[in-house]
Amino acid sequence: MTNQLQLTVLIPLYNEDESLPELHDWIVRVMAEHNFSYEILFVDDGSTDQSWAIVQRLAGQNPHVRGIRFGRNYGKTMALQAGFQDAQGQVIITMDADLQDSPDEIPELYRMITEDGYDLVSGWKQKRYDPITKTLPTKLFNAVSRWVSGVQLHDFNCGLKAYRNNVVKVIAPTLYGDMHRNLPIVANWNGFRKIGEKVVQHRARKYGTTKFGLERFVNGFLDVLVIGFVHRFSKRPMHIFGLLGTLSFFIGTVLAIWIIAGKLINIAQGIKFRNATDNPLFYFGLVAIILGVQLFLAGFIGEMLVRQSQPKTTDSVIAERVGTEQLTDDLPALVSRQRLTT
Repeated sequence: MTNQLQLTVLIPLYNEDESLPELHDWIVRVMAEHNFSYEILFVDDGSTDQSWAIVQRLAGQNPHVRGIRFGRNYGKTMALQAGFQDAQGQVIITMDADLQDSPDEIPELYRMITEDGYDLVSGWKQKRYDPITKTLPTKLFNAVSRWVSGVQLHDFNCGLKAYRNNVVKVIAPTLYGDMHRNLPIVANWNGFRKIGEKVVQHRARKYGTTKFGLERFVNGFLDVLVIGFVHRFSKRPMHIFGLLGTLSFFIGTVLAIWIIAGKLINIAQGIKFRNATDNPLFYFGLVAIILGVQLFLAGFIGEMLVRQSQPKTTDSVIAERVGTEQLTDDLPALVSRQRLTT
């Protein structure tokens, strides 16, 4: 697409009316300095202040500005999803609306995508202007994310990122909950392996207060575990449930056999014995056997559900094609031969 815009600057926002005009002017100045063809896409996530009125005014003044407004607050992930689906640029830059991300970083991020060949480039706020109550949980979250995903980034949750257009079109339908914190992981697991990182400037918040509390780190940690589990076992649930069920059934069976065999040996030797039901381990083994059967059945049912849904959906991503023109040229002849044979 030779006429495709070079850049979409995607800005999800919630109650940021004070910062929007300044952010808009800054982005426009950077675009003009580097002669980019661009659009600025604001996604208003149900703001209750004057944010949408300002977006409307900016769109009236600048034909490069577009806006999407939600009727209520759905969260940052849904705002990004709507923006990803609507973005038209070859490269999509996401940034927060609070002026803590610098638009001056955009040209280098664009270059890394278009010239260095990255699928995604994530910002790394190496020097942060946040209290320790925020920086410490952030470091823990990033460490867990690296361990679970294998994606080696320092700052998964940085709002300033650059994406190749086809990346966002693939990952957008898969987003839900609070997955905006884990977009590099989602991209990597969809086959986009070339993920880079760039140290970016972190600026102190100029207007308003943060919209996120400490609970976001707990939610982010749980989301990482969920994404890891779904990625590994959503298409093969028997691998996890069957394994756990078999292990539990085996432990329970061994315990039951050991207790019953001990009793039989005592009977044969004329030694005083107690009933198996008087031993707490017997009930532990019984529960383990029942739990094992249930887990195995859960895996079996999961496998049937996956097979039922398989023809309707697919999670595969085609990276390349070869011979497309020949296939297209030969298709009418192939159809004619099929009709003659039938």
